[in-house]
Amino acid sequence: MFTQINYPSRSDYATICQRPALEQGQLDVLISGVFSQVKAKGDQALRNLTASYENRVIADILYSAEEMNELAAQTDVELQKAIDHAYANIYAFHAAQKLVPNKIEVNPGVLCWQKATGIDKVGIYIPGGTAPLFSTVLMLAIPARIAECQEVVLCTPAVHPAIFYAAKLCGVTKMAKVGGSQAIAALSLGTESVPAVYKIFGPGNQYVTAAKMYANRLGIAIDMPAGPSELAIYADDTANPAYIASDLLSQAEHGSDSQVILISTSKAIIEQTIVEINSQLNDLPRKDLAEKALSNSKFVLVKTTAEAIELLNEYAAEHLILACDDAELFAEKIRNAGSIFLGNYTPESAGDYASGTNHTLPTNGFARAYSGVNLDSFTKKITLQSISKEGLEQLGKTIIDMAEAESLQAHANAVKIRLD
Repeated sequence: MFTQINYPSRSDYATICQRPALEQGQLDVLISGVFSQVKAKGDQALRNLTASYENRVIADILYSAEEMNELAAQTDVELQKAIDHAYANIYAFHAAQKLVPNKIEVNPGVLCWQKATGIDKVGIYIPGGTAPLFSTVLMLAIPARIAECQEVVLCTPAVHPAIFYAAKLCGVTKMAKVGGSQAIAALSLGTESVPAVYKIFGPGNQYVTAAKMYANRLGIAIDMPAGPSELAIYADDTANPAYIASDLLSQAEHGSDSQVILISTSKAIIEQTIVEINSQLNDLPRKDLAEKALSNSKFVLVKTTAEAIELLNEYAAEHLILACDDAELFAEKIRNAGSIFLGNYTPESAGDYASGTNHTLPTNGFARAYSGVNLDSFTKKITLQSISKEGLEQLGKTIIDMAEAESLQAHANAVKIRLD
């Protein structure tokens, strides 16, 4: 079902860190064709592509306010309470990330500082697929709201009341009925109904991911490169095998291309976890998906914690659980991960839904260079500076000498004329 590796050498790390291969085929050609159609035919292309790819007929591209309200109202009352609770936690965590302006006087009379402004127009994509990801609406629309983005356009082929409840709660301004690569094309190029945006967020299958990368090449910002979801766990002798198994399975049930990896210094923990997986797997409604994901997965026995740390930093997991003694101290040595979950009572699903942190995270090793989505993802930083006459007198010679050394005399003159 999964690959077991005992005491790997450094040369084995590349194989251990390999993710499931995505089918590329003629993706670029297909995506280019979708963008061309949307550019040429706008809304009608969205209708045609939706009928062709999804066997679904849409007349109006956007949901009306009445439709959104009616669908939102169908959300189960207990689920509404759960969403409200998660909203409060996610809002609190992201609101605390606001930039506090700090004016720095680098020289007497020379002040520099930053301000943050929200990106005016952002697009959010929520896939249809096998799970209605209303939690992702919260993760993306809440920081957009805090950042004061002027327009938040949500595209989704899914029709689930909780998606509309979350969208309404978060202040989404428009919702479109389109999905797939055509939704990304609409957000990138704009149509009669869907406004073009400046940055696109959200998960999706390989077609959506390829469309986001294509949009990025056209100059549209995206949240990050994304791939199938993944989880790594480090466990020592203090871990609970039943908990580890439940976490591994919670990630494996995302889809057949997901990957989970367990690294441990304890052979007994690995063996007991395998027993627990086999026991818990039989009770899962999404057993088939989880089994396929487990076939991509690896259980690795290492000799020392130092080896575990080196391998975890090489792997750069989207989600990382540290089920070990003194987990917070261990976490200080982790440089590459999307989000870290400390101790035996911090399941990865807490971050997926309601602890407050964002679940939109870099996958496929991109955590080596990318952060997960946060408030900064929805803002731009603008630098400001203010120089007094006395400040320019102190700084002027430095500017003039540097400008003239670069043969940029007009730059130097812009200072000289003020000093003269």
